Amino acid sequence: MKTIRIGIIGCGKVAHFHAKAINNLTNCKLVAASNHSKPKLEKFCNDYQINGYLTPEEMIEKERLDAVTICTPHPSHAEITVKCANLHCHVLVEKPLATSVAECDAMIKAAKDNNVLLGTLVQRRNYLPCLRIKEIINAGKIGKPILAQVTMLGWRSEDYYKSDPWRGTWKGEGGGVLVTQASHQIDLLNWYMGEIESIYGLSANFNHPYIEVEDSAVAVIKYKNGGLATLLASNSQNPALYGKVHVFGSNGSAIGVQTDGGQMFIAGVSEIEEPPVTDTWQIAGDNRKLEDLVKEDSDFFNSVDSMTYFHQRHIENFVNAILGIEPLCADGQAGRATVEVCEAVYTITKNPDLVWHSKEHISY
Repeated sequence: MKTIRIGIIGCGKVAHFHAKAINNLTNCKLVAASNHSKPKLEKFCNDYQINGYLTPEEMIEKERLDAVTICTPHPSHAEITVKCANLHCHVLVEKPLATSVAECDAMIKAAKDNNVLLGTLVQRRNYLPCLRIKEIINAGKIGKPILAQVTMLGWRSEDYYKSDPWRGTWKGEGGGVLVTQASHQIDLLNWYMGEIESIYGLSANFNHPYIEVEDSAVAVIKYKNGGLATLLASNSQNPALYGKVHVFGSNGSAIGVQTDGGQMFIAGVSEIEEPPVTDTWQIAGDNRKLEDLVKEDSDFFNSVDSMTYFHQRHIENFVNAILGIEPLCADGQAGRATVEVCEAVYTITKNPDLVWHSKEHISY
């Protein structure tokens, strides 16, 4: 079987998660990285004993790459993805996929035109309790998912925003708590509920006067299946509390996951404090006890290297999709749906009388 040759674009904190995950896999090989800053590039490449390049194009062409993973700040994702796709290279992008729906559409079109895969890296889909919810919904055991809620209550300090010059700015980050912290929970929400019909939401900055972007946001989302969802996200809760996603079915069932607990994880700075666990489980005919599921979730999470395993599984899926072994877990459309929620809230915050009606997406 062919070994997929991969390069990493961007050598910041999250790139180390990608590098370690790729090096743990047997179906691919990390061969190079690119970064606009030469000192950071040289250190990263020395750490992983790979070749370094100052541009993605040179890296792809000289190394004959099959795929790249993009770990640069959010606003650069679209331009880099289109360039890589036009060189017939498969692309896996760290969340969020981009900072606007128009950028997402350009990325999806470039991938389609060049017959390459475009994936979004949302590793929380691989958490055991998150997979369990998806399986239960797909099996029809809650009827139709009719209601859902996302709650993400965390904290980010001034030191956090000063840790990288792009953080907390519209130009450098493209948004605040929605884009950078809550995008994982928004992705899970859309994964469970389906295609979006309309969105209403508002955002605000309550206690981070040194950043441009929002530290809090709320939204109401209507889905094409008739389901409704609410979203509450904030970086203003100190100490941090949790991230949760709950889904309620038409037959009265209720299922949910606490994806994050305690002080929120910061890539390259802190580790995950609490294991993700099932926190709501009421399904007719399902006799599994909540405490047993929590133990199963915790035991599994504690049995793996949580800092690499879930990225590793997601990248493995991406490589297997390239090889035609399994379907892509989270494609460009999945990433687009998350970006649409964020863009809708930002747009309506400036124009509160609007309701965002979902834009038709490009067939992928």
